[in-house]
Amino acid sequence: MSNIDNEILLGAEEDAKEVEFILNYIGSENREKLSEEDIYYCLDVMLELLDKICDSSADDDTIEVDTEDIAKNIQKKAKKEGMGPYDIDTLTLIVEAELEYNEQFED
Repeated sequence: MSNIDNEILLGAEEDAKEVEFILNYIGSENREKLSEEDIYYCLDVMLELLDKICDSSADDDTIEVDTEDIAKNIQKKAKKEGMGPYDIDTLTLIVEAELEYNEQFED
């Protein structure tokens, strides 16, 4: 197996761990509303939004993240792209879970 194949495999394994963390975080009631594909989709949209926020705040040391605003933007884009429908409260939990997951790796 080449280094690229190993990196792809490790990336996929890490993504699966992240999705599992999120599914556990949002609880069984919300878990029933979403597939793993839905979680991956929401994460992709969220990362696009966070990249835009980071780019526009490049001079700041800290970035203020409004989880509900991000959830609303995910919901809006999902509707345009024919995904969902996603409940805003569930999306907010996904955003919070993603931020919590990544906090584990800070410092």
